[in-house]
Amino acid sequence: MQQIRNGVWPTMITPFAETGEIDYPAVQRLLEFYDRRGAAGVFAVCQSSEMFRLELEERAALVRFIVEHAPEGMQVVVSGHIADTLEQQVREAEAIMCEGVSAYVILPNRFAAEDEDDERLIANMEAFLEAFPSVPLGLYECPYPYKRVLTPRVLQACMASGRFLFLKDTCSELGQMSEKLRLLEGSGIKLYNANSATLLESLRLGASGYSGVMANFHPELYDWLCRQYHDEPKEAERLQQFLGVCSLAEYQYYPVNAKYSLALQEVPLGLSSRVLDADGFAASKQLEIRQLVELATRMRQSLRITVT
Repeated sequence: MQQIRNGVWPTMITPFAETGEIDYPAVQRLLEFYDRRGAAGVFAVCQSSEMFRLELEERAALVRFIVEHAPEGMQVVVSGHIADTLEQQVREAEAIMCEGVSAYVILPNRFAAEDEDDERLIANMEAFLEAFPSVPLGLYECPYPYKRVLTPRVLQACMASGRFLFLKDTCSELGQMSEKLRLLEGSGIKLYNANSATLLESLRLGASGYSGVMANFHPELYDWLCRQYHDEPKEAERLQQFLGVCSLAEYQYYPVNAKYSLALQEVPLGLSSRVLDADGFAASKQLEIRQLVELATRMRQSLRITVT
């Protein structure tokens, strides 16, 4: 199986036209932006993509477009199974999977309800794997509709299958990440931290990179941290503090604010969203994002990061 690259994996947002349909020219511009700013790959059709508000046909078409238009060398992992039953999830995955995807990422919280134990999750996961015997896979601790953090028992089952390459970790707890990384050592499964505040320490523990919301604002800063944290420890500490504070923007008006930030950085796209009403993005919130973009530009300059 193809190895997943270390580094930054933005949780790709979905641009929408004023008509409400996916804005595919903006999707292409967004891919080019991620590439110019150092992304190793993209995680498409995830929660940031508003996948729970996309019809199956839209999810499938979006994956195919992204794979076909990804810049040379950019890897793509995708998700998109949101149904309640295993049978429906298999049908969704059949529609979404296509050649060129580096891994299809499953959501453990779709394989077991919140009150069901790990054995149910593992049984359903193994049935899903049997339906797709040759597809490389990933794992995503998706926070919606409820967050199910992977236990050692589930991780061991994933490792035993030999099928998994990618883990987007959302636990935000260094102790848990340390235990996961210890278990995953030598398994071929790479852990990508979704939490900005703990990123530097998780890299020191062995995480392979970052896959989170804030890579939609300033991916080049995350790329620098992932590549340079060992060689420039003082600057890495300074940048980590900056990224941790900036990550509060996730709780402001996301993903509308991310679209606004991208538009400020010469990625023409609208603010339409199916999750939040763009009209609710108040002038004060817009000002906060403009200030964040300016501060990120200054940080980039101080670190001598060149972007095109």
